[in-house]
Amino acid sequence: MAQEPVARHLLIVDDDDRLRDLLKQFLARAGFRVSVAASAAAARRLLETLEFDLLVVDVMMQGEDGFAFTRWLRGQPRPVGAIPVLILTARGLPGDRIEGLQLGADDYLAKPFEPRELSLRIEAILRRVAPPADGPVALGPSSFDVGRGELTVGGELVRLTEAEIRLLRRLALAPHSAVDRLDLALGSADPSGRAVDIQVTRLRRKIEADPANPRYLRTVRGVGYMLTPD
Repeated sequence: MAQEPVARHLLIVDDDDRLRDLLKQFLARAGFRVSVAASAAAARRLLETLEFDLLVVDVMMQGEDGFAFTRWLRGQPRPVGAIPVLILTARGLPGDRIEGLQLGADDYLAKPFEPRELSLRIEAILRRVAPPADGPVALGPSSFDVGRGELTVGGELVRLTEAEIRLLRRLALAPHSAVDRLDLALGSADPSGRAVDIQVTRLRRKIEADPANPRYLRTVRGVGYMLTPD
């Protein structure tokens, strides 16, 4: 029996209880595993015992602020010192953004913000730091070669449209992570995302043993889609 995929683990560091809880709920619905810390000191303790794929860090916190925490993090040995950081703060002036990026943050998003934009930025960071995936991706009896854009089922080549190749490749480059349907629609003839839904339906017929109950090409409600290879 195939194991369930392990979701990317995020750590939210913010002393605003309400915002911290809202972020945790939204990002969990987006397919992430989420832990929270109310201070830099609490975040340090979690980093001693848990592994994280990305940190979302507020700047204006009581005690040690987010800039100082990011500076400390970048001074740590790998793997802790290499964890990506997205700074999420009400300090949105150009000088603040420059300071945050100079300290080693991977991205900087000012409050107020759209939750969907936060999710897209997190996905973009994770794609940048992920190792390249040019070889085949196993999907049960199917296999998708990311570099070649070729899908085989039971060893037989299955025809894909160019749009289906782009969609499947985009999902394969962020395995086990929810990808926003509007992000998937970027650059397509229909930026509303409706064409993406049609392509997903067609791909499921080619990949899934039971397209009505997909195992590999899943829907993440309120966000988009996620590919969960073996």
